[in-house]
Amino acid sequence: MALPNTMAAAVLTGHGGLDKLDYRTDVPVPRPQAGEVLIEVAASAINNTDINTRIGWYSKAVAAGTNAGGAAGFTEITDSDATWSGQALAFPRIQGADVCGRIVAVGEGVSPARIGERVLVRNMLRTYVAYRPFECWTFGSECDGGFAQFAVAPARETHAVNCDWSDAELAAIPCAYSTAENMLHRAGVGAERVLVTGASGGVGLAAVQLAKRRGAFVIAVCSPAKAEQVLAQGADQTIDRGTDLIETLGNNSVDAVFDIVGGSQVAQLLELLRPGGAYAVAGAIDGPYTEIDLRTVYLKDLRLLGCTFQDDEVFENLIKYIERNEIRPVVSATYPLAEIAQAQQDFLAKKHTGKLVLIPPPVSTAGPALETNTDINKTEVAP
Repeated sequence: MALPNTMAAAVLTGHGGLDKLDYRTDVPVPRPQAGEVLIEVAASAINNTDINTRIGWYSKAVAAGTNAGGAAGFTEITDSDATWSGQALAFPRIQGADVCGRIVAVGEGVSPARIGERVLVRNMLRTYVAYRPFECWTFGSECDGGFAQFAVAPARETHAVNCDWSDAELAAIPCAYSTAENMLHRAGVGAERVLVTGASGGVGLAAVQLAKRRGAFVIAVCSPAKAEQVLAQGADQTIDRGTDLIETLGNNSVDAVFDIVGGSQVAQLLELLRPGGAYAVAGAIDGPYTEIDLRTVYLKDLRLLGCTFQDDEVFENLIKYIERNEIRPVVSATYPLAEIAQAQQDFLAKKHTGKLVLIPPPVSTAGPALETNTDINKTEVAP
């Protein structure tokens, strides 16, 4: 395949509002270094981390939830800690933690036989930090990601997948499902009674499906309008968002809580847990600050699990679940990549269930072609 020299991409030019997303068609096609592959992107889903990174929500200067700055950004952020890793972001940056596509070129040391593979990229990359424990890069944050026609990724963390799913469905998996599976993995969930907050969103609905796959009784917190859809994805019981959880379920009534909402409800979530139970958190879209009673934590011997870093087996297991048809994401809508701002506005409105996915334009091979069989430098980011 002859590859073009330039591509379409949604380029983030700085922290801030939707105006910081610049859709361009003259971005240089990235080139794989040794150990990397070049992927023609077929689809890339939207995640909270994309918006949180754009608006600088990870900065400790921000006390509000994601939606407070989702469209316009925040004025009080400090750039030096405005990313999930606590390191300043390099601009311009192509975001997009999710990539489904096909390998079209390889760097030195990667077998050309991989060209043509349909693949997913692990979104929490370990290659660039030499596989050190509890360190990783997020695809689309510390390096360019999937909001483009092409992306480069480490060959070792680019997984071939064989299934009959659409590209949009596969693109819905990496970030949301690995986040959810990681929480379940860290908590060691089996046939237990669990509660999932934000259960109609990408990570929440993934947690419902994945917990049910493990044999759990799943209680899902969501809006009444989405309860039927959440039940259809495996929840055994739904509870309306904003309900008094203690009054409804009672103290010591669940074995594990999987929380992506955070905010003021955390104290109630801890009271719900039985002695020895696990509270796993991987998001705080309602706000990063909460007040808890530490007596609840130590007198009940609770496990509080912050879940970002992922063991290798987490993503590897997801590929197996896909190929065995044990899970299936819900894609509510797809958008052309050029409409990324509208897609993020719809994402923030939270009227959908599951995932919203961006589709880049078809690749044109008109004009000068990029050499595909040479060891050429990756732009902007070095291991």
